[in-house]
Amino acid sequence: MAHKTGLEDYYITKNNKKLRFGYTTGSCAAAAAKGAAEILLGGKMIREISLMTPKGILLNLELLDIQKEENAVTCAVQKDAGDDPDTTNGILVYATVEKLDGEAIEPRIVIDGGAGVGRVTKPGLKQAVGEAAINPVPRRMIREELERTAKEAGYTKGFDVTIWIPRGAELAEKTFNPRLGIEGGISVLGTSGIVIPMSEDALIASIRLEMEMLKEAGARYLVITPGNYGETYAKEH
Repeated sequence: MAHKTGLEDYYITKNNKKLRFGYTTGSCAAAAAKGAAEILLGGKMIREISLMTPKGILLNLELLDIQKEENAVTCAVQKDAGDDPDTTNGILVYATVEKLDGEAIEPRIVIDGGAGVGRVTKPGLKQAVGEAAINPVPRRMIREELERTAKEAGYTKGFDVTIWIPRGAELAEKTFNPRLGIEGGISVLGTSGIVIPMSEDALIASIRLEMEMLKEAGARYLVITPGNYGETYAKEH
């Protein structure tokens, strides 16, 4: 029997075809981090984790490749982009959650990217130069889930969270990242936690981001061409 994620009844209809919803790399990262923290603090092996997305859809995601150490747990969640033509569909997004020393009123949570998660090298993005390309909403989701898990367990020390994606560096070449100055891997994205297939909004957001970066770098004019032939013609003339 197939694993049920909670998205079975969510879809849009385009050209008389049902296109099913998926979930973002940000949701994968937050779910993996939450699962790792629950295993780390609870001491019990769990194979599934629930995650409430910012869109208000509750996901039930399978935890894969669980690795336990004395003060750290690693696990992965597999990305499912639904019927969206997403380069990152099917990848494993890992979270390693490690206990930090030192007591505090609220647990200190440090979030960073490991192998396969890109690094920002140019100004104009939501992260500062040198930071991991983990967007604000996924960062907030990870932080909130870990704070809730720590509170339920009565744990007041902190967590060191590393998000890593084994195929990230290879896949990054097929994304906008090289043009945006994000090096070494893909970005951990998602403002709603959910992938809506064939979304024009997502494409417009990508174009807007590149325009903002060009402006930050000093560009003042934008030339728009219809496809590769148009670009070649514009360069030649």
